[in-house]
Amino acid sequence: MIKDELILAIETSCDETAVAIVKNGTELLANVVASQIESHKRFGGVVPEVASRHHVEEITVVIEEALNQAGLEPGDLTAVAVTEGPGLVGALLIGVNAAKAFAFAHSLPLVPVHHIAGHIYANRLVKEMTFPLLSLIVSGGHTELVLMEEHGTFKVIGETRDDAAGEAYDKVARTLNMPYPGGPHIDKLAQEGEANIDLPRAWLEPNSLDFSFSGLKSAVINTVHNATQRGEVIKPEDLAASFQASVVDVLVEKTYRAAEQYNVKQVLLAGGVAANKGLRHMLENRFKGTKYDLVIPPLHLCTDNAAMIGAAGSVAYQKGTRGDMALNGVPGLDLEAQ
Repeated sequence: MIKDELILAIETSCDETAVAIVKNGTELLANVVASQIESHKRFGGVVPEVASRHHVEEITVVIEEALNQAGLEPGDLTAVAVTEGPGLVGALLIGVNAAKAFAFAHSLPLVPVHHIAGHIYANRLVKEMTFPLLSLIVSGGHTELVLMEEHGTFKVIGETRDDAAGEAYDKVARTLNMPYPGGPHIDKLAQEGEANIDLPRAWLEPNSLDFSFSGLKSAVINTVHNATQRGEVIKPEDLAASFQASVVDVLVEKTYRAAEQYNVKQVLLAGGVAANKGLRHMLENRFKGTKYDLVIPPLHLCTDNAAMIGAAGSVAYQKGTRGDMALNGVPGLDLEAQ
């Protein structure tokens, strides 16, 4: 009888203290997330020192809760996976050191995981991957197109040259006096408006798969300031809809171009902005009736969570990836080096 692989995963790269237990890489037994949004909301963004302190307060409680949810003891586990990077260095260190302590105390292998690999592998908890595949990662700090020929190999074929899409959402939300995090508020407001304001779409060079959102963000800010100076009133819902249309058009079209160029079988959506209704809807429309298998994760697997780290950690564990007691948080960890 083959013993099940049970991985306890820890994610603390930013402002979520998360622990999950994943069975055989595809089955979620426990998924606990302690959110810090309310603590950071009054600052208009994540304060690294505050995030780190919250992780210290929550990490052991969240580990215990995950074990309780799964009905497991530490001795039942196969390995411990943890986000090594990228992320806020202080936040990463809390998770890494908790994972090292837990692994050492219970004589378990330690498996370092790349945060973006985790976002991609969240989709494996929904549907098995088929290669070659393309993943569109859209979050507050990342906007990338990643090609995968097989498990655990990553090639970045397109990325943002300035602001990430999620970062642009937050900055535009501040311009509209919306609270942090801005993305969900813009998305909700956009459903109520019409995309009737002319805003730029940065296609860049004809064959480029890269992205750029800095100019769009600036165009929105200038549109608001110019209207104010002229005494004109712009409907916030129309501005939100126009901004979202500009972002989503480029994301979806470049993803489709990349899928055709690299002749992939499957297209995955990943990252916090994957929760955006407008993006999900446009992707579904663009890929409907095509040969590409589009996979979009449920909302609870889009934002930062440890389930995704467990799914990616399972593959890394099987490939023989191991960390030792010298493992450290790496804020600028390279995905392609995995």
